[in-house]
Amino acid sequence: MVLGKNLKKKFALISVFEKKNLKYLCSNLNKFNYSFISSGSTGNKIRELGFKCNDISKLTNFKEMFGGRVKTLNPLIYSSLLYIRDDKIHKKQFQLLKMPEIDIVVVNLYPFKKYLKKNNDQIIEMIDIGGPSLLRAAGKNFRYITPIVDIMDYKKLVTNLIKNKGKTDIIFRKKMAHKVFKQTAQYDKIISNWLNEK
Repeated sequence: MVLGKNLKKKFALISVFEKKNLKYLCSNLNKFNYSFISSGSTGNKIRELGFKCNDISKLTNFKEMFGGRVKTLNPLIYSSLLYIRDDKIHKKQFQLLKMPEIDIVVVNLYPFKKYLKKNNDQIIEMIDIGGPSLLRAAGKNFRYITPIVDIMDYKKLVTNLIKNKGKTDIIFRKKMAHKVFKQTAQYDKIISNWLNEK
């Protein structure tokens, strides 16, 4: 039996620096009829693993710029993440955009802390902008969207999807949102401390 065979098409936005367990994540999301949205190296890796993946730049009609510094920072993506799903006006405005409705956001951040010891110009490129922004938008809208910031939570996500027949429950989404804001706050603090020392 194929799980999720008769379920409505759903979308997961995946943008991860660490590609570990990506096959496990995609194969399980695929069982529940999730389609994938991604960009850059993550999108290439998903396709390499044998899954179809919608490229963000094609959905937004906006190519990646500045060596990948601008990839996911687009109002069409954030419209999908932030609109209130049961608000009639929001829904009408969103439908005009012709964008997929994103249900899950999986992002792990650039490893800024690991680059602290290297003390070179490359550390600036490890300040993640798009990742925290995606996570915070999904976390804010946890009533409808599941944000995942930690690789260790992939299994918890799959377990919750099995439990709820392809969806996640509000308790799980709120717990993941809490983790998002906790981790992004810690991430920003590390960067702030580094800048202060410099």
